[in-house]
Amino acid sequence: MEASRDIQIQATKVPHLVILPFPFQGHINPMLQLATLLHSKGFSITVIHTHSNSPNPSNFPNFNFEPIPDGLSDGQLWTEDPITLAFILNESCQAPFLDRLSRLLSDGPVTCIITDELFYFTEAVADQLKLPRILLGTSSATCATTMASLKLLQQNGLLSITDGQPNTPIPEIPPLRIKDIPGIGTTDPDTFEQVGANVHNAMRSALGYIMNTFDGLESTALVKIRQDIHPVSLFAMGPLYKFSPRSSNSLLTQDYSCMAWLDKQAPQTVIYVSFGSLASFDKRDLVEIAWGLANSDQPFLWVVRPGSIHSHDWVELPEGFEEKTQKRGRIIKWAPQQEVLAHPSVGGFWTHNGWNSTLESMCEGVPMLCCPYLWDQMVIARYASHVWRVGMQLENGFDRIEIEWAVRRLMVEIEGKEIRERVSALKENAMRCIAKGGSSYESLEGLVDLIMSF
Repeated sequence: MEASRDIQIQATKVPHLVILPFPFQGHINPMLQLATLLHSKGFSITVIHTHSNSPNPSNFPNFNFEPIPDGLSDGQLWTEDPITLAFILNESCQAPFLDRLSRLLSDGPVTCIITDELFYFTEAVADQLKLPRILLGTSSATCATTMASLKLLQQNGLLSITDGQPNTPIPEIPPLRIKDIPGIGTTDPDTFEQVGANVHNAMRSALGYIMNTFDGLESTALVKIRQDIHPVSLFAMGPLYKFSPRSSNSLLTQDYSCMAWLDKQAPQTVIYVSFGSLASFDKRDLVEIAWGLANSDQPFLWVVRPGSIHSHDWVELPEGFEEKTQKRGRIIKWAPQQEVLAHPSVGGFWTHNGWNSTLESMCEGVPMLCCPYLWDQMVIARYASHVWRVGMQLENGFDRIEIEWAVRRLMVEIEGKEIRERVSALKENAMRCIAKGGSSYESLEGLVDLIMSF
């Protein structure tokens, strides 16, 4: 079936897909993984992208790249609240996107546009140009259903976020607490609600909705989403990074020298520490993290990204730290994360629980120490630790004693061993989903059929 479909695509005029990723690393990665997968199926790909955080065309020589202005000033991408940024980008990118897409259409047909769900303005553009539109959701299905449930609870007067303390449970959506709600700390709740409503409305008018997850992990949430967006077709096609031919999407330079260091470590002894491309901390947090790692006596690979510390481009480690850890620790600016997590010496991942990082950890069978930073990460961390039970969560900020104990529990205690057994089973489940006949494999087949029907 797959071979005949690919031959059919190649025998006709090559279908042309235009994709538009949202300019954050966690959104760019799955979009380009999806595009690489679809290109392997015979589709021509044009990437329209913002000037800010633009992907490197040399990593994708078979794609056409078309930049558009985004209206952001230098540094604004890193200083604005993410939801405020989503609002700004939807306002500033609509006209340039319409113009660039119109020019592409003057050179030949476009079969379909595939855009990040946060770019809700594309609904109006697709309608104006009479083009089919498919969306990619880059977070978990569980987070999507959580947002829908919260909205319904608030509309019915069953939830008042301001009345409870951070650890107050929300009985209607266990195991979440008030502090786990996405956007709970936003300085602009009106914009948060407006962007959320716009995204949801635009989703319901799309012809398809792709999610980077798999049925073996989030089947209950996926059933709820299918019911909510019907008749829009839902395609759960994760984990995309395992499904797609390997490509490099990193916006930062990856330090591959750490792989030789990992080769020298014993199996499952190293805890990999990385908090993603957006999280930043104050100096006190850095000191507590450093001494927690040092006092745990466990080997570690720690990513300390430029900009990790508020208002500082450089990081000064506490005196005595390097001397104590030089034989069992390594610090780098950015890691080839997928390769690191797949390395046999890595036995744990201290993560911010961005969805890409969480998927990669689960699909490599690596237990997590969960430390969410913002938005959907709160929900994902709570589910990882209390529902899927593939990690444990740091609850009380950064304290060196708690960090030391948590690292040891994850890496050498019986609790960590039990978590490792559960996440290994989940890894096998994910591989079954992307294998021929699996749910993600069948979703890809369905997506190709849908696009070819336009």
